[in-house]
Amino acid sequence: DADAVIETTTPAAETAVVEAQPDRQSTRLVYRHRLPIRIMHWVNVVALTLMFFSGLQIFNAHPSLYWGKRSDPGHQVLQLGAQQDNAGNLIGVTRIGRHQFHTTGVLGVSNDANGTPTARGFPSWLTVPGPGWLAMGRRWHFFFAWIFVINGLCYVGYSLARRHLKRDLWPTRSDWHSFGRSIRDHLRFKHPVGEEALRYNILQRLAYLIVIFVFGIGIVLMGLAMSPRMDVILGPVLSLVGGRQSARTIHFIIAWAFVAFVLVHV
Repeated sequence: DADAVIETTTPAAETAVVEAQPDRQSTRLVYRHRLPIRIMHWVNVVALTLMFFSGLQIFNAHPSLYWGKRSDPGHQVLQLGAQQDNAGNLIGVTRIGRHQFHTTGVLGVSNDANGTPTARGFPSWLTVPGPGWLAMGRRWHFFFAWIFVINGLCYVGYSLARRHLKRDLWPTRSDWHSFGRSIRDHLRFKHPVGEEALRYNILQRLAYLIVIFVFGIGIVLMGLAMSPRMDVILGPVLSLVGGRQSARTIHFIIAWAFVAFVLVHV
């Protein structure tokens, strides 16, 4: 194949050739995403970023995670805490199950605006809108959560109307047959070229579907399930995951999974 597709590392949906330059390499410029898709992607980046930072501020009000219905001391699955050494200095301690690590300066203990070591789950530079403003942090979090939900519904609706979901994201039988080859290519950092770069492979399709329909729906449901007001509606969901504290832990885990996905994806 004499054609070389620009930016072949990110195959895209709804491709259309918009310019041809008949030079020595026969390079093609490919229009990868329509404008609505681009806008909705970047709205998500902004919303997720501010949801994440404000969520860490909410988490700092009680920087521990539990499993089940109760938040009993000594039963944390994760705890970002602080303790004093023999000299009276604060030490940040992160506990995961029965294992603990000293994380002074980042987790458990970090410097405030005046440079004074302060007991705090996550450092103030990671929290929005301020180091200890819980009520406003909740407002920011819920505001951008609505933007995230509305934007997600617009994306799914647009994808169904334009057949983007069925044509470009839903795996075909041939995609499943190429599952092993896609894994090998990814492990060897072998990127598709030519016509193959114009479509998603099976791993990309599965990743996007999981992010949209598992992570996206899951993080919203777990967030709502943390509110006692939603017990009547989401009682079965709470029973399924084991309780309100389990919902909070799952919400936290999915949030970090979103961070990892967005960093790689962007």
